[in-house]
Amino acid sequence: MNKRILAAALLCFCVAGPSNAAGDAAAGKEVSATCAGCHGADGKALVPDYPNLAGQHASYIAKQLTAYRDGERVNQLMSPMAAALTDQNILDLAAYYANMTPIKGVSAEENLTLGENIYRGGVTSAGIASCTGCHGPSGQGNPAAIYPVLSGQNAAYLAAQLKMFRSGERNNDPNEMMRALAHRLSDVEIDALANYSSGLH
Repeated sequence: MNKRILAAALLCFCVAGPSNAAGDAAAGKEVSATCAGCHGADGKALVPDYPNLAGQHASYIAKQLTAYRDGERVNQLMSPMAAALTDQNILDLAAYYANMTPIKGVSAEENLTLGENIYRGGVTSAGIASCTGCHGPSGQGNPAAIYPVLSGQNAAYLAAQLKMFRSGERNNDPNEMMRALAHRLSDVEIDALANYSSGLH
């Protein structure tokens, strides 16, 4: 296993914080009223640039909400929304969305082969490992290591996040794992990868 990936996984297991405790999905439903305006009542985002939350790992949702609240991840819409959340609010929201039925994504035919090749085989010439090592062959991620579900996610959102990792605008990835990979991907490769990942099952 790649030493960088192993170190990141160990780091995730040792991090203390809201993602290490359980939340109450019923309480999360009450807190989620304001979230529905962007992420939908069923966890399916109302516009492709926003993430689908239904079926995402609770550990990942909790990590991201905490990062928004604490200023480790910045977004003009999410940062103010997360600012008033308590640790318990975050756990409850994470449990609520994690318990929803996951979204079934459908990939476009355009650039599908390129996306599959990168996801499953990486880009050897650029030193990019396959995505399956962290996100799994069907895009289900790894809740223990806090790697997100990609299956069913909006392709536009995935592409935007990869481009933000590439530019360094997003920098809350353990040991710079995503930044180290994304900075070697072209726009064409990112769009293909996002399209393929969103349709995984």
